[in-house]
Amino acid sequence: MQYKIPRGTQDILPEQSRRWQYIEQKAHDLCKRYNYQEIRTPIFEQTELFARGVGDTTDIVQKEMYTFEDRGGRSLTLRPEGTASTVRSFVENKMHGWADQPAKLYYIGPMFRYERPQSGRMRQFVQLGVEAMGSADPAIDAEVIGLAYDFYRELGLTNLKLVINSLGDTQSRTKHREALINHFKPRIEEFCVDCQSRLEKNPLRILDCKVDSEHELMSSAPSILDYLNEDSITYFSKVQKFLDDMEIDYVVDATLVRGLDYYNNTAFEIMIDGEGFGAITTLTGGGRYNGLVEEIGGPTTPGIGFALSLERLLMALEAQGIELPVTSGLDAYLVTMGDEAKQVAPKLLHQLRKQGLTVDGDYMDKKMKAQMKAANRQNASYVLILGEDELNQNSVMVKTMASGEQELVPLDNLVQKIKS
Repeated sequence: MQYKIPRGTQDILPEQSRRWQYIEQKAHDLCKRYNYQEIRTPIFEQTELFARGVGDTTDIVQKEMYTFEDRGGRSLTLRPEGTASTVRSFVENKMHGWADQPAKLYYIGPMFRYERPQSGRMRQFVQLGVEAMGSADPAIDAEVIGLAYDFYRELGLTNLKLVINSLGDTQSRTKHREALINHFKPRIEEFCVDCQSRLEKNPLRILDCKVDSEHELMSSAPSILDYLNEDSITYFSKVQKFLDDMEIDYVVDATLVRGLDYYNNTAFEIMIDGEGFGAITTLTGGGRYNGLVEEIGGPTTPGIGFALSLERLLMALEAQGIELPVTSGLDAYLVTMGDEAKQVAPKLLHQLRKQGLTVDGDYMDKKMKAQMKAANRQNASYVLILGEDELNQNSVMVKTMASGEQELVPLDNLVQKIKS
């Protein structure tokens, strides 16, 4: 039987993984500069965590989760996103008691959603996520948005478009919710089944519907900006001022609605303009989630964060023709001639690797010419030729591949020669 990779997943081969490693290291470095610390949570959690944290009216919970029952009869789910797990860890480990607040965390790891695979959207995908919990200062909103924006810019992406909106505080959202129900209810039978079920539970989700996005009631729906109270208006104005001060361009879009139930106040998306990227232009999204920590059993704690797909980032880089400065190749390749040299090779390679050098050699009993070709294919800076004569002199013939020059180097000086 021939086995094939499951639909919606991918093998990341060595040539591609170098690009992934570069991007991941860029994320680690940037988060360190912003003083965010990495957190690693389990790949699966209790199903109820996502039902409560993500929201039981979302497509993720209703249609897309990989849920299974373990041998103890417990319902578990492969994590579809990272915020709920991070908040669970925040509560369970009492991070709200840390001396330094807010708790500034980030994660990089696989997520799982059962949806129709398409370009840039997989059933197993990798997210970079950032969460800041403990502060209700609009300055932290601007910082989180700035981190996401800097990540894309430092990788070389252009034609970025930041879209922001305010979903308001609890009072503002309650008034807006009533207005949305009154707006859609008379003609709700014209909408899809999902929208009909969300009318009373969470009418804001109707605005995020892909099936009925062209319905005339969508464009005339009440705007949240018309229902913001004074506190929400002031908060949103401060976020915009900080973004202005940071010289980050943005567009206010009252129709921006994030796909998860826990968002309030600031919401944002970063999009990419230009051809060659397909119909889905959103690179990342996030926002403020005051109330989520309490929902998961913790104390009253404000929070804000975002998550982005590394797969979509790679697509964007490819669409704009951006080559990442990834390096490959060896410091040296060891070519052996004769049985005695071949017996010595493992020890010599091990010693060189212990000194921090990237080296390899032949394990296929190739002739010298074939070994030289292998060294060239693997982009070795030097070829180390070891035969009977070299062994007798306790030396190695070092060939510089760029110039073709050769030099007999004592083994004691070999590392210094290569490093220099």
